[in-house]
Amino acid sequence: MTNPTYDTSAPVLVTGATGYVAGWLVKRLLEEGFTVHAAVRNPSNTEKLKYLNALADQSPGQLQYFQSDLLTLGSYAEAMQGCTVVFHTASPFTIAVDNPQKDLIEPAQLGTRNVLEQANQTESVKRVVVTSSCAAIYGDSADLEMVPGDLFTEADWNTTSSLTHQPYSYSKTLAEQEAWKIAKTQDRWNLVTINPSLVLGPGINPFATSESFSLIKQLGDGTMKMGVPNYQMGVVDVRDVAEAHLAAGFTPNAQGRHITSGYNTNFPQMAEILRAHFGEAYPFPKSVLPKALIWLVGPLLDSSMTRKIIARNVGVPFGVDNSKSIQKLGLTYRPLATSLTDMFQQLIDYDVVTT
Repeated sequence: MTNPTYDTSAPVLVTGATGYVAGWLVKRLLEEGFTVHAAVRNPSNTEKLKYLNALADQSPGQLQYFQSDLLTLGSYAEAMQGCTVVFHTASPFTIAVDNPQKDLIEPAQLGTRNVLEQANQTESVKRVVVTSSCAAIYGDSADLEMVPGDLFTEADWNTTSSLTHQPYSYSKTLAEQEAWKIAKTQDRWNLVTINPSLVLGPGINPFATSESFSLIKQLGDGTMKMGVPNYQMGVVDVRDVAEAHLAAGFTPNAQGRHITSGYNTNFPQMAEILRAHFGEAYPFPKSVLPKALIWLVGPLLDSSMTRKIIARNVGVPFGVDNSKSIQKLGLTYRPLATSLTDMFQQLIDYDVVTT
């Protein structure tokens, strides 16, 4: 996409600034010359902040840290002061949790409420960009049977997830619904949401703990060498998600939700792409596991892989429509092979995966 000339006279806020998507967003903002107010849990944790600090050292923009906590009302007041655009990226991405209400729902929903209520009280704010998810659009691939057409669109909402079934997706749905509810109570700032599918690609922090890194690591470290399920999904490069946020923040007529997904793919295809690039040095899976076998043993190997999830997703057709992000935000998506190979190469370079 062609970059517009940005008005960098006012600072912008990025919540959860040490996160996977947030890191690339901060990088782009600094490159464009913005002063970035980075909201983090512990501004004195120099080890965790060293990757962002390195970006700031190489960029024309400025980076300022502010201590904030998703669950503490008013904790974003200082960080938001003077900002015209707020990027709310902070939210947990983890699948296996002991207490979904405490570990997923509360940080996502209450965190969104705290950030957006602060926007209501901060006169300088004109736009809020919330990092939502395709998980707020659908819960399972089987949900496609309930929507018109053969692709999920921004008009669709996830109505099938709950605390006991796909709780992560449920948390993202509740958080985005909370955002739209708050946005409709006022008319000073407008809300734009970015709804990525599974985010892949290298991290600003090569040791990031996002579920995405765990997945790609397992494709190459032997965990899945016996085979993978035909689990279909959307995939998007983290660098493209950052561009989507940038466009959502500063494209004057941007509005509503934006599915941000480069490709509809599946585990077998992803494994094949990695093998084509890296060869046989790593035990990438070569076979597709039968659905009946996954249904039988999946829940025994992974408690988050329930039989309901298997039934409603493995081998079930899936697809999302990304045309709005292309037309309204000007996105061009990197090839799937680029995202996968860049990410796996980073895991090799930092000895996260070894032969």
